[in-house]
Amino acid sequence: MTAEPAEGATPGTPKPSASEARSTLHLARWTATSGSNVRSRGAVVIASGDHEWRASADGNGAIDALYRAVDKALAGVLTGHPRLLSYDIHALGEGTDTIGLVTVTIAPPLIEGERGSGEYHGEAKGPNIIAASIEAYVGALNLMLDEAHWEGATEAAGNSRRVAVSAGTARERRADLDEDEGAHDTTAWFER
Repeated sequence: MTAEPAEGATPGTPKPSASEARSTLHLARWTATSGSNVRSRGAVVIASGDHEWRASADGNGAIDALYRAVDKALAGVLTGHPRLLSYDIHALGEGTDTIGLVTVTIAPPLIEGERGSGEYHGEAKGPNIIAASIEAYVGALNLMLDEAHWEGATEAAGNSRRVAVSAGTARERRADLDEDEGAHDTTAWFER
């Protein structure tokens, strides 16, 4: 699959596929919970260079919850939420253990200018359709962020990670924490 050229792009210029796009975003971890009579919940950790974004969200099923978590994590990078235009799963064989192919099409957030136009396709396959679904979505986002008019978006959004902190600085930061504001609804696994 290839991305549709955005307005102003040179017609006929081949676009990289989601797997060929420069990996602007990397899905470091994800988790989802779902069941009958409960709202599904997804949590993600997304990295790009020295930056990292984390979020969790509820949704209508595990895939919706994960997509919402990605949108929430990247709201500052994308200046809004991407629009999911299509989502498709195809079994590539027979049986319950077959590989599933997931294809998604997204459009940028509804914003003015070049950043608000275009369609981007992501594709992933695997035996776990939830994993393939989130990988296809992140692949489509990478294609979008690979456009010239999105250059620098991840760096501008910040959220540095793995920055060395001295023991004294860490002690000072802990002293500034508000215990009521520090409550998290995520699991210990997610906090690793």
